Amino acid sequence: MNRREFLKGTVATTVGIAMTEKVVGEQGAKAGETNDSKLIISPPMLQNHAEDSMGISFAVSALANGFVEYSEYPDMRNAKKVVCGGYRVTAMSDIAAQVLLTGLKPATKYYYRIGADRIQYITGYQMKKLGTEKDLRVYSFTTAGAKAPGHFAVINDTHRKWEIIDMLMKRIDDINPPCVIWNGDTANCEESFAEVVETFLKQKITRVDYASNRPYLLAPGNHDLRGRAMRNLEKVWMFRNPAERPARDWDLGRNFAVRQGDIALIGLDTAEDKLDGNPVFAGLMVSEEYRKAQAVWLKDALERPEIKSAPFVVAFCHIPIFDARPDKNPGDLYPADVAPGYVPKGWAEWQRSCNKLWGPILDKAGCQLVMCAHTHAFRLNESEPGRSWAQIVGGGCVKESATVIEGKVENGELKVMVHFFDQPTREFTFKPRKV
Repeated sequence: MNRREFLKGTVATTVGIAMTEKVVGEQGAKAGETNDSKLIISPPMLQNHAEDSMGISFAVSALANGFVEYSEYPDMRNAKKVVCGGYRVTAMSDIAAQVLLTGLKPATKYYYRIGADRIQYITGYQMKKLGTEKDLRVYSFTTAGAKAPGHFAVINDTHRKWEIIDMLMKRIDDINPPCVIWNGDTANCEESFAEVVETFLKQKITRVDYASNRPYLLAPGNHDLRGRAMRNLEKVWMFRNPAERPARDWDLGRNFAVRQGDIALIGLDTAEDKLDGNPVFAGLMVSEEYRKAQAVWLKDALERPEIKSAPFVVAFCHIPIFDARPDKNPGDLYPADVAPGYVPKGWAEWQRSCNKLWGPILDKAGCQLVMCAHTHAFRLNESEPGRSWAQIVGGGCVKESATVIEGKVENGELKVMVHFFDQPTREFTFKPRKV
């Protein structure tokens, strides 16, 4: 997308958000019941895309029952309507409407629009619909799959730095990848859901619909666990479709294994950078058991036919899982993340436990690249005997170090470009693995 198209898209977005219609419910609003304020207060965000499903989330100002209408045609003919939540009851919310579309076709373009019913809820026997609001703009997305473009981009460590995020999103518009991986530390330590909604759905940036036509995948960072609201991030950024994994792994709702063209995208969660037993956490973290469970999931995910047949395997996790420097804190220093001879004190520069748990599995699968973040400084660790995968670490949330990392399959090779803002782009190439 060139700059002119970007500016035109921004104008269309501003108009599109304003173009909503309200339909008063059959009962209408009685005295004392007001529904004059806007109910839909953000553009939609595409989350957790897969070959056959797509998550869609948008912010609401009051208790609402959100829905999505989608079609394979831009004029929305033969559109299907899907309501938030699953079976039995819907997932009405006064924070964000979340709709999961399932049964989709791989590598297929769909068109959609969002809407919400305003709900008055007093008790289980006293509830009614006060009206319906729709965003009249038609958005679109393309599902993943082996025939989708082998192309992605990565951002990380944004920490709600709006000026930097604005720069990153403009660069992503220029690159125009079909999907983006947000590789952790989206936030800081958010205690309110208003802050979480702002972080993802109501960003203070130019392109407010940054994720309305381009899906985002999340590999959470340690800061994405901190704060009371972030502990329940799934109220804004939903868990992935449970059908992707056996019942054993349903609680691993952030892990992903997605085929994007010739690339298998693998998402892992390194969790906290401090020990579970660190007194600062008061026993509220169970990161190590979480990492062990992910190792079992990872082994099975890499054997899935669409993943096993991919020429390229790229894994994403926030905290680096390799560091050859002997003095760097490896995240397993008992009793409280401090030991003589290691820096930094009190937090991990990398996660040795993840290396032990996941490294051999990735190596056996012939994974070519692990993409990490966390240290706010670009770094490349090339592969070496006994470790098939190279490691690229993205930059931080200041202009001098910020990066957008792009991966694209061209001429049978995976070309990785690290785009900076104050220095030339660096390029690396990776050969296909043996499958």
